[in-house]
This record gives sequence, structure tokens and C-alpha cells, in this order.
Amino acid sequence: MDGLIFGMIVCLLLPIYEAWKADDIWQKMLAFSSIETKSSIIILAISVSRDDWMIGLVGVIILSVGNAALMLLANVIKRANRASSRGFYG
Repeated sequence: MDGLIFGMIVCLLLPIYEAWKADDIWQKMLAFSSIETKSSIIILAISVSRDDWMIGLVGVIILSVGNAALMLLANVIKRANRASSRGFYG
């Protein structure tokens, strides 16, 4: 089980590198979404290995609420970009 969790952490480094390298805000948000999903899956794997359902509950909450918050942030950024391109009164 330790090898599986170590492999998951190594896979977590790929989107971290992509977020560091990318200049486009949408690529960074996609990378952060991937990081959030992978970290919550790691939390769920740790909770199964420790047989601790409270840690698993936190992982499920992060998995379900985190992506919704990221989608709301993407919508706000998209609207702000549209409003800035039209001008103040546009």
C-alpha cells in the first residue's frame, strides 16, 4: 500500500509542474483541478489503509466541494475577462 501511495504522489507532481510552466490561466486552473482531485484520492487511499472513516469523509468533501468551487471561480474569471474587454459601460 505504501508503494501505491508513493506512486500517487509521483503522479501528483506532473500537474504541479504543468501549473508552474503554464502562462495561460485556464491551463493553470486545469492543473490545480487535477492536483485537487489527485490529492483527495490520496486522502481516500490513506483512509482505507488506516481504516479511518473520518479521514475518508474529509476526502469525499474535498472531492465534491473543491471542484464546484473551482468551476465557480472559472465562471467569475470568464465574466471578468468579458467585462474588461467591453469596457466599463459596455
